[in-house]
Amino acid sequence: MSAGLLAGRTAVITGAAQGLGFAIAEAYAAAGANLVLGDLNESAVAEAAGRLEIGERAIGVGCDVVALADVEALCQKAVETFGSLDVMVNNAGITRDATMRKMTEEQFDQVISVHLRGTWNGLKTAAGLMRGQESGGSIVNVSSISGKVGNPGQTNYSAAKAGIVGMTKAACKEVGFAGVRVNAIQPGLIRTPMIEAMKDDVLAQRLTEIPLGRFGEPAEVAQVALFLASDMSSYMTGTVLEISGGRNL
Repeated sequence: MSAGLLAGRTAVITGAAQGLGFAIAEAYAAAGANLVLGDLNESAVAEAAGRLEIGERAIGVGCDVVALADVEALCQKAVETFGSLDVMVNNAGITRDATMRKMTEEQFDQVISVHLRGTWNGLKTAAGLMRGQESGGSIVNVSSISGKVGNPGQTNYSAAKAGIVGMTKAACKEVGFAGVRVNAIQPGLIRTPMIEAMKDDVLAQRLTEIPLGRFGEPAEVAQVALFLASDMSSYMTGTVLEISGGRNL
């Protein structure tokens, strides 16, 4: 159904060696995109590019999203290799969970830097390249339902993910004139290794909060990211789409 949606387009995805980033890469690859995957773990992201099994259409590049120069090099690699940058997914993220009483300044700063500075670096760089293209482009920022409702033990993460929403709305108003769209997604409880490592009683309690009665799958998040990257969402910018099974409405 999605075949050809991104044919001839080039997408950059940060934090793409595993988890949601890799799931989005799989969806984009199936839709025909050329891919430049970025991740702090250079060997892992190179291996991830190979696992997509689309040959020279996918490359992996080491990238620390906190460093603007790294993000600029990542995006420039897309232009040099494939001729354009049409889609940017700012997905890289970390957690350093602790209650406020126990959280250190370093733990707070690390999470804020990766999520907020990292997303801003990606926005700044990609929008700068896209606004010079006749076709514009699409930027997808990965927030979280935690940025809407807040989670105990995640004052740093919840604040960062809420900040990504504000950043998305501000940025879309700056670059819309050039045909650059900026949207965000807010995944809820998605079946990732982090979720599966939780205790059974905690998982059971969380399930009671989800009207659909199950956790989401990474591929379901990826399909929404594909929708926002494609022309199917051509008149959408500044939007925030929740992918949570109805949790936290």
